[in-house]
Amino acid sequence: MARKISACRSFFRFLIREKQIKKNSFELIKTPKLEKRLPNFLYENEINKMLEKINTTTPPGLRDRAILELLYSAGVRVSEIVQLNLSDLDLDSEEIRVFGKGAKERVVLIGRYAITAIKTYIQNARIKLLCKNRSKALFLGERGTRLTQRSIERMIKAAAKKCGLLKKVTPHTIRHTFATHLLSHGADLRTVQELLGHTSLSTTQVYTHVTKEKLKSVYDMAHPRARR
Repeated sequence: MARKISACRSFFRFLIREKQIKKNSFELIKTPKLEKRLPNFLYENEINKMLEKINTTTPPGLRDRAILELLYSAGVRVSEIVQLNLSDLDLDSEEIRVFGKGAKERVVLIGRYAITAIKTYIQNARIKLLCKNRSKALFLGERGTRLTQRSIERMIKAAAKKCGLLKKVTPHTIRHTFATHLLSHGADLRTVQELLGHTSLSTTQVYTHVTKEKLKSVYDMAHPRARR
């Protein structure tokens, strides 16, 4: 509906310019606000299952575990993951430097599980994947070159399928999961905005709908006079 109204406005503006009409009636019609879709996310047991199911006995498996831990720990975009270089890591300070939309640089925090997984990958797997190449990329494919975004998307999809998850799971689902879990455990919206790298707080506010549903669920289960 909103798109149709916008198209009609443009058409009537054209008619005015061509002096075929004098007034654009559609300028008086307010475009209805499009309702934001709630982000798809995983519950804690689902993301834990995905992490546990990754086979860490091979170099690609160690790499995939590190990627999934990092996605969930830092809430970074898949495009930011593939751009990471070794020089972007500061594991002692529990930080990494990423370049988001518009090449905007920001520092994100990572947790101990992700740090352990990354260190294990670097020490035991990256050198084997590197072969004879000299790539500065953190995450490498089996030919020793920088891992692609598509490869990570396939890995996430396969890991979800292996766990028997019926919902569609993408790297962005893990980003949504990161934000949802932070808010569910008491983080404030402004902090989550900063961690996600959102320019506007309104972009982050979509997650409050999800956490409200979580609050209602917990309330209904926990309060003796709330059960239905």
